[in-house]
Amino acid sequence: MAGRFPSTRIEALLARMTLDEKIGQMTLVSAGQAVTGPSGPVDYVQAIRSGGVGTVSNLWDPVQNREVQRIALEETRLGIPLLFVMDVIHGHNTVFPLPLAEVGAFDPDLWRRTARIAATEAAASGLAMTYAPMLDIARDPRWGRIAESPGEDPWLAARFAEAKVQGFQGDDLAAADSLAATAKHLAAYGAVTAGRDYATVDVSDRSFHEIYLPPFRAAVAAGVAAIMPAFHDLAGVPMTANAAVLRAVVRERWGFEGVMVSDYGAVAELIVHGVAADIAEAAALALRAGVDIDLMGNAYARGLPAALERGRVTIADIDAAVRRILALKDALGLFEDPYRRGGPLSPTQLSAHRDVAREAARRAIVLLTHRSGVLPLAASGGVIAVLGPLADARADMLGPWAAAGRPEDMVGMLEGLRGAFADREIRHARGVEIGGGDASGIPAAVDLARAADVVVLCLGEARAMSGEAASRARPDLPGRQPELAKAVLDLGKPVVVVLSSGRPIMAPWLFERADAVLATWFLGSEAGHAVGDVLSGRHNPSGRLPVSWPVEIGQIPIFYARRPSGRPADPAQYWSSKYLDLPVDPLFPFGHGLSYTRFAYRDLRARPQTLRPRDSITVEVDIANEGAVAGEDTVFLFIHDPLASLARPLMELRGVAKITLDPGAHGTVTFTVGTDDLAFLGPDLAPRLEAGAFEIYVGPSAARESLLVTTIELVTDERTDAVGPARS
Repeated sequence: MAGRFPSTRIEALLARMTLDEKIGQMTLVSAGQAVTGPSGPVDYVQAIRSGGVGTVSNLWDPVQNREVQRIALEETRLGIPLLFVMDVIHGHNTVFPLPLAEVGAFDPDLWRRTARIAATEAAASGLAMTYAPMLDIARDPRWGRIAESPGEDPWLAARFAEAKVQGFQGDDLAAADSLAATAKHLAAYGAVTAGRDYATVDVSDRSFHEIYLPPFRAAVAAGVAAIMPAFHDLAGVPMTANAAVLRAVVRERWGFEGVMVSDYGAVAELIVHGVAADIAEAAALALRAGVDIDLMGNAYARGLPAALERGRVTIADIDAAVRRILALKDALGLFEDPYRRGGPLSPTQLSAHRDVAREAARRAIVLLTHRSGVLPLAASGGVIAVLGPLADARADMLGPWAAAGRPEDMVGMLEGLRGAFADREIRHARGVEIGGGDASGIPAAVDLARAADVVVLCLGEARAMSGEAASRARPDLPGRQPELAKAVLDLGKPVVVVLSSGRPIMAPWLFERADAVLATWFLGSEAGHAVGDVLSGRHNPSGRLPVSWPVEIGQIPIFYARRPSGRPADPAQYWSSKYLDLPVDPLFPFGHGLSYTRFAYRDLRARPQTLRPRDSITVEVDIANEGAVAGEDTVFLFIHDPLASLARPLMELRGVAKITLDPGAHGTVTFTVGTDDLAFLGPDLAPRLEAGAFEIYVGPSAARESLLVTTIELVTDERTDAVGPARS
């Protein structure tokens, strides 16, 4: 990693360091301003004075950071600056929608801008590094950390990775408003058994390389500063000790030269995994795999001296890790000016950040169903009853991993709707608590609904029901919320459901009965204003699903890019890959999202229709707005290789485009598809390009019936050609 501190000076500094000081640079402790793991508080100040700490997390007060940095610089023998780090996942002071929600805007520029703002605010708090972006492909909504995920598709997640790395790190990592990004959790963490956080993972080599690694490789190509291995084991090998992946693939094959930091306590947990007999063995396994920094396990401090004595590691192994850590601190400009980060932002800056938060929030909202034309709601007229436990729940708008966000700074649904409908009477009742068992408030809420002209029913999860250690075996509406909803729906009034959650919620009856349902996820600082913008029609909903939304839990894991099998699902055929009691298809497909207008697709064409390796084609489709209001449409391009040496998925995403059209207007969307987009990993997991016909699908979602299709022909000199770089 290139920096400003001459390598000779890093080597000179390394030569002066004692073993304890080297291990200190490899040790990360939490200051305790936020609780992000199971360990209790530590006397980190004393540990810093003794040279035993190189990185501090969860301390974002700029005054405190400056004092702690002063101690490291002035009260230690070598005066090496500290690195301050925190989980800045979806904003810092200004909280943006959850990643799973924000991905639904399908807009890399928006993803980059929100990361840039988060970096600016976090750096103003004295931070220099974030544990983000989280790049785990997630196809199981039982898993709580799906909330932090870019969804189910590896191509999309790779674009998310690039945008977030660029946004956090900016053009100059040493700039006062830049953060070092950490791509996490490498890799396949989203495939944990039964959706249980921290559980084992067992996926094929093909799935690992085709599905779970590409977002991380994209992050490395974008220059990500750090990588965090996942907690889980992969086929029996914990990722924290997985040298075959961390060293052989990430460092050697991809050329990653940055820092690897363990997840919280993961080095010491190698003992619990059953692959290390003691802390020395655990430390040795992690270090030899390539992990440079031990996060809150104290495993390197306790274990590396003994591992060195036993010959399980060498001083060269330790020096290599310390060298990478010092190079990162150098690249961040900490040797030149360790106090360059930390300082107030102007009210004008913070106001502009809130404007972007509002934009991001309303663009993340997905209109899932809309059957009666109830939306948008009229600006004046009768009474709106705003009911449910999420109607006035500022704290829950934060969602999990909300960094320095404060509940009092969030705009709740009720506040936002009162602002959006100032000329209408709004009445409010909670009815029930989110996960509580008390139903005594339901009659009063039903009475309000009965007297209203329309009901906005705010349902969903509490923020703590998603995120780390928040897996749910039954990801449905918790508590007595179904009773409240059914009682209101039984009145026959127009009902709009606003569904807040960190995952798809399985309540098919709700989607069948409500007049409209919006997935609002956890939208952050401007949640209520964004919902008001959409319900009032000031913003035409444009968000799309980055995951397939199941009908019931029995369909999980579910995703659009499945292979055909020899007996594809066919309800008319008994001996086919189907359920007796459920459809195979999700309730809502990947890419689903409705609008207040109608878009029509016509005349899909590809030019040329024959191509050779390293050529490209242009794919065009005409789109018309046939509705009465302006709107933004998201257009997806999928490919399918129907005949190959290995069975290929029915569809694979290879392009996303946007078009905004006024009523009655039409336009053309253009994609470029190269032969690299047609390649796949062969039996040896190296890129492979095979001649033959390819199907190109274009449309508004992964629902096959909504897509236009055309065919192109790839011609090669031989039946198979190897292409591109070495295997993923």
